[in-house]
Amino acid sequence: MRALDFEYMGDLLPILLGYVPLTLFMALVGMVFALILASLLAVERVFRVPVLDGFVRLFISFFRGTPLLVQLFLFYYGLPQVLAFLTTISGVTATIMGLTLHFSAYMAESIRAAILGVDRSQWEASQAVGMTQTQMMGQIILPQAARVAAPTLVNYFIDMIKGTSLAFTLGVTELMGATQKEAAGSFLYFEAFLVVAAIYWVMVELLSFAQRHLETYLNKAYAR
Repeated sequence: MRALDFEYMGDLLPILLGYVPLTLFMALVGMVFALILASLLAVERVFRVPVLDGFVRLFISFFRGTPLLVQLFLFYYGLPQVLAFLTTISGVTATIMGLTLHFSAYMAESIRAAILGVDRSQWEASQAVGMTQTQMMGQIILPQAARVAAPTLVNYFIDMIKGTSLAFTLGVTELMGATQKEAAGSFLYFEAFLVVAAIYWVMVELLSFAQRHLETYLNKAYAR
């Protein structure tokens, strides 16, 4: 059994850290778009708009029922064969699309549950003062639902960061892609993947720490 090459790991760490911004960029952009789309999907699922509801249910079922990797391949390799204008799509764009659609399907159900969890008296009071459905959702229901859904949404963001590791299969040199290349060049696979695992671990722990503080902050107004 050979000893770990700590010198190599120390030299590799700053190299891999240079790819963290791209990883976070893909996750952040994907999260913003996923949150917007998920909110729209959740509101539709609450009000069950005729005809549209069927398409929304199909969308959620498909993206929850198929692996993220398959979806990424579908966007990057499959769609350009059907839609010519997508032939120039980059791996980063395809990854963001995949993350957005995949996680919006999961987040939509969480937001829908949070919306339905808002006390019925809030709905009735909003209607009693003459609010439209748009005003009621935007000013009363969604802000309250956000407090309930926030911890779960942070968990999805954590999963999204880990999901960006699949981008290397589309030729994107992000954190995982860079690790693959460095490991292939040195043949020190264990050390290389140990370093990248530690980087992901630290990012997740920092977000988990932020999540706990966010929960505490959001629950302050409801503390007795």
